[in-house]
Parts: sequence; C-alpha cells; structure tokens
Amino acid sequence: MMNKKVWFITGAGRGMGVDVTKAALAAGHAVVATGRDPKRVSSALGAHDDLLAVKLDVTSLEDAKDAVRAAVDRFGRIDVLVNNAGNFYAGFFEEITPEDFRAQIETTMFGPMNVTRAILPVMRAQRSGVVVAISSTAGIVGQEFCTAYAASKFGVEGWIESLAPEVAPFGIRTMLVEPGFFRTELLTPESTNYAKPSIEDYAERTVQTIAAWSGMNGRQGGDPAKLASALVQLASLDQPPQRFVAGADAVATVEKKANDLLAQVNAHRELSSNLALDDA
Repeated sequence: MMNKKVWFITGAGRGMGVDVTKAALAAGHAVVATGRDPKRVSSALGAHDDLLAVKLDVTSLEDAKDAVRAAVDRFGRIDVLVNNAGNFYAGFFEEITPEDFRAQIETTMFGPMNVTRAILPVMRAQRSGVVVAISSTAGIVGQEFCTAYAASKFGVEGWIESLAPEVAPFGIRTMLVEPGFFRTELLTPESTNYAKPSIEDYAERTVQTIAAWSGMNGRQGGDPAKLASALVQLASLDQPPQRFVAGADAVATVEKKANDLLAQVNAHRELSSNLALDDA
C-alpha cells in the first residue's frame, strides 16, 4: 500500500500513546509501539500483524538506539516518530527538589532528544520523515506549580523549532503538538509526582492546588481518541503544520499569549527601538 507508513511511538503502553497507536493501525499503517515494559504495551494494544512492541526507556540513548534497530530490522524504515512519553513533576519551584526537577527534564525534554537523535540517521538516509513532539500549552504559557514541567516543554518548543530548518533539506518535517486538557492519564498518581510540602509560606496554596489538579483528573474535556485521529491525518500531509494547537481551550490560551506578547512589545516599543550604538 503506497500510503502505508511506519510509525514509531513512545509511551505507548497507556494514555495518549495507546490512542495514537490504535489510530495509526486503523489507518493502515505499521507501528513500533514502545514503552519501558513491552509486555504492558502488548497487553494494552493486543496482537496485530503490523504492530511491534519494543522496550524503550526514553532517558536511555542506548535503549533508543536498540529500539530503532529493532524497528528497522522488522519494517525496514521509520516514517513518523511520535515523541509522546512523559510525566509530570508538580509543585512550587522552591519545593521541587533539584533531583526531581532534573528528572522532569530528563524524561520530557532529553527523552525526546534521545529518541530523535537515534532516528534521524534513518530518516536522513530515506530523505523523508516526520518528527512529532507532543508539547503542551505549558510550552507556550507558564503557570505556578508547573515550573519543572513548563521548563521542559518550553525547551522542547525551542529545540523542535530550531531543528526544523536543520533537517528540512533532507525531506524531514517536524510538528509540535500543543494540547490543552485531554482526558489522558497525565494527572493520575502513576504519572504525576507532587513535591513534598516543606515551606509554610506555600502550604495553603499547595493544598488548594493539589485538590484542584486531582479533581480535574478524569474530567478533562478533550477526547484523546479524536486528537490521535487528528495527528494521523496531519502527519500524513506533505507539509504537516509546524504547530498544531489541540483543543478549544488550547486555542484560547495561545491566542491570549500571542496578544499579551504584542501588548508587551508595544508597551515599550520606542525604548526598545532606540538602543543602537550612536555610530551604528
């Protein structure tokens, strides 16, 4: 089938990764579904002729190389990479330990970098491919209690935006996906780690914020199956969008940020525009 592609999806044992894998298979593609526990991946997805479950801890570059090798051995190529694996270290900056902050960056920023680094040689040799990075509205707008997560997602945004022109000459496209609140497993205890309260000044806000986040779990308005179908559709385009803002809440958030940036530029435009050396 001429339109059949080989997809490589991280974090495919649960949550959004399962939905994207199922959508890609339903569209007639082959999928390399990866996770730290390949048995869990297989259990979540069932058997399929065009499905290969592979062990991959995204924080390990060697794991990434091994998984890519297994993918190419089975299917001969990789056409679409979906960097989906993630977790959430939540808390006020002063209460998040340096170790947990680094762990957040290792998984949700360096993790996608490891996998992409392992896959790009395959795509360059093919002179084609799509690199998808699941970012977040937290990669566009920061907010309290999300300093570690937002830092990692802002990093992903800058990395992919800068990577795009580097790999475009080889026929490789990139797409940032910025979801709002979807009913995934991100806010479940398995994916979210709350910083241990340690500073009295934050105590009341910590209790209120954790209650709000916990209460949101399972009540988010976005349908992950619909998002997965949209991603399959967009990744199949000759020119996927550089950014896909996913969800009505995300659209509102990004629009507000864009307007706020313009307002900040205009607020001091004259001062900003008159900072050149006098002899320039």
